[in-house]
Amino acid sequence: MCNSVDALSRYRSPLVSRYAGAEMAFVFSERNKFGTWRRLWLFLAQAEKSLGLPITDEQIQEMEANLDNIDFKMAAEEEKRLRHDVMAHVHTFAHCCPKAAAIIHLGATSCYVGDNTDLIVLRDGLNLLLPQLARVISRLAEFAEKYADLPTLGFTHYQPAQLTTVGKRCCLWIQDLCMDLQNLERARDNLRFRGVKGTTGTQASFLQLFEGDHSKVEELDRLVTEKAGFKRSYMVTGQTYSRKVDIEVLSVLASLGASVHKICTDIRLLANLKEIEEPFEKDQIGSSAMPYKRNPMRSERCCSLARHLMTLIMDPLQTASVQWFERTLDDSANRRVCLAEAFLTADIILSTLQNISEGLVVYPKVIDRRIRQELPFMATENIIMAMVKAGGNRQVAKFLKEEVRPALIPYQSKMGGKIELTL
Repeated sequence: MCNSVDALSRYRSPLVSRYAGAEMAFVFSERNKFGTWRRLWLFLAQAEKSLGLPITDEQIQEMEANLDNIDFKMAAEEEKRLRHDVMAHVHTFAHCCPKAAAIIHLGATSCYVGDNTDLIVLRDGLNLLLPQLARVISRLAEFAEKYADLPTLGFTHYQPAQLTTVGKRCCLWIQDLCMDLQNLERARDNLRFRGVKGTTGTQASFLQLFEGDHSKVEELDRLVTEKAGFKRSYMVTGQTYSRKVDIEVLSVLASLGASVHKICTDIRLLANLKEIEEPFEKDQIGSSAMPYKRNPMRSERCCSLARHLMTLIMDPLQTASVQWFERTLDDSANRRVCLAEAFLTADIILSTLQNISEGLVVYPKVIDRRIRQELPFMATENIIMAMVKAGGNRQVAKFLKEEVRPALIPYQSKMGGKIELTL
C-alpha cells in the first residue's frame, strides 16, 4: 500500500488537512520544533564557549552543519527505546555530530529546549496572526467608508429600532477587532524567554559548570536569550515557565474568537434578510436539493471554528491550577494539543474573515424597502418628542405611542408614505 493511501487510513486533524494556512502549520510542525531544539543547543554551546568552557570551534561548526539534518526515523526509534523525546533527539543529533556529542545539551534540562521552543513558537504564531488581523481591519475599514452614508434599519433585541448606516454598523465590528489587535500585540510583547535555568529553576548545574561564578551564569542566560531573539527572560521559573503565560496568550485568542463569531453571526442574519451577502462563487452550490439557496458558508465556518477557539482557554486555565511546586508532567500532553489548535484555528478564521470582508455584497434596494416598511413605526419616537415640546408629559406620551401604533399599520405597506400629525 502506498504512503498516500496509508495517510488516508489514519485520522488527520482537519485544522491542518482542511483549514489552516501553510505558514502556521509549519510553525507548529515537528520539523520546526526539532530544528529549533537543535538551534537552542547550538546557542547554548556558543555561549558556553564564549564564557570559557572547553568547547572547540570544530564542535560548533559540526553542530551548525547539521541543524536541519534530522533523521526522524532514528529519533522515533530512540524515543520508543528511551521513552524520552528530548534525549531521543540528543542522541540523534549526537549521531550526526560525533565530535560535538559530549557537549550537546551541556548542563541543560529538557525544558531548556521544550519550553524555550514553545515560547519561540508562540511568538512566531502571534507574529503571523497580527498582520492577518490588521488586513481584516483594513478591508472592513474600506467597506465602512464606502457605505458610511447608506441608511439601514438598526436592530435591538433583533427587533426593528432606529436607523443607523451600513458603515456605522461595520465600525462596531472594527472596534472589537482593534481591541483584539492591541491585545495580541500586548501578549506578544509581554512574552519572555525561559532562558537557561536548571531542573528546578535554580541554575545550580550551570553554577557548577562555571565553578561558582554567578556572573558567568547570569551572562550565559543573557547571551542565549539574545541569540533566541528575546529582549528579556523570566526572572523566576520552576523547571518550566509559569503556565499562566499560556493563559495570557490563549485568552486573547479566545477573545478574538468571540469577536469573529459576533461579526459572522451578524453577516449570517443580514444574509437571511437579503441585505448583505458574503462572496458567492459562480459555480458554488448552496444546497444539493435547493439550488436557489445562497448559504453564508464562510461565515458559518468562522462561527463553527470560533466556538472551538473560545473553549480552548479552559485547557491552560486548568493546567496552570494543578502545577505542583516546581512542575509536574500532566501539562505536556494537554499543551501539545491546545496551543497548536488555538493558533491553527485563529489562523483559519482570520483568513476566512479576510475573504468575506473583501467580497461583501450590499443590496441597497432591499435595505431601503425594509426602512420604508418600518418608517411609520419609527416616527412614533418623533411624535413623543413633539408632544413634550408642546407641553405634554413624556411619561404620559409614551403610553399614547402604543395607541398610535395600530393606526400606523396601514402605512406599512405604502412604500415611502409620509405621516403628518398636527398636535
